[in-house]
Amino acid sequence: MRDLQFRLEAAVLWLALRLVRLLSPVAASNLGAAIARALGPLLPVSRVAEANLRLAFPGMDAAGRTAVVRGVWDNLGRTVAEIPHLPRLRWEVVGAEHIAAVRREGGPALFFSGHIANWEVLTPAAAANGVLLAGVYRAATNPYADRLINALRREAIGAETKMFPKGAEGARGALAHLRSGGVLAMLVDQKMNDGIAAPFFGHPAMTPSAGAALALRFGCKLIPAHVERLGPARLRIVVEAPLPLPHTGDRAADVASLTAAMNACLETWIRARPAEWLWLHRRWPKDVYT
Repeated sequence: MRDLQFRLEAAVLWLALRLVRLLSPVAASNLGAAIARALGPLLPVSRVAEANLRLAFPGMDAAGRTAVVRGVWDNLGRTVAEIPHLPRLRWEVVGAEHIAAVRREGGPALFFSGHIANWEVLTPAAAANGVLLAGVYRAATNPYADRLINALRREAIGAETKMFPKGAEGARGALAHLRSGGVLAMLVDQKMNDGIAAPFFGHPAMTPSAGAALALRFGCKLIPAHVERLGPARLRIVVEAPLPLPHTGDRAADVASLTAAMNACLETWIRARPAEWLWLHRRWPKDVYT
């Protein structure tokens, strides 16, 4: 019965993707934004975004928070509607020399980012600049839907690339990929209860430390990259110089320090464009909200 439900859901998703693909990328982006702006602020999860904004921006007034939440839904609607059009989106790259260095020198290397603007364009943009990124991602519960979405990602990249679902098996695959000289991309902005506490907007946040641990283990480049929205179906990818790796001799302290540096990058990007980050999940422990 469960399998039948998954197949039906995937069939509906397939049809929706095909219909959205009939639109131009700009029209699809605008339609997704309009629907999300109309419905999103009415959903209970918007109260989570409000609570997060109060923590992160204590000086922001109610009107400012409302505007940011509306912008979050606008961007999320655009991002979802742009997924069927990934190969046809327009983007520019700032800091392409850092991708070129990885292409020239080879891996292992790690790129990290967050759920900012349309984060899905990071891997196709890197591929267009000669670097195939394997991805660590949160797999959809529905395996058929997961395959549909990953097929769109591979089409945008224009080549077969490895996708490692979060979990023990995916972690082993990602480790082997780096060990063999591969290049990996990770989104590191979501709460992870088995991560480590690192500062984020002035509050301790449970943060995935795998990126820092892997960079230190392999001594590889840890490269910050994020996306900025320029308009419907138009993005800018900003790639920065690799973070310096600490080597104090205390591995736990080095992982904590590097994880904090990664959070600092995320915070800088989000402060500059708060409406483009996904504020809809509880990023901090419960006691921080009280």
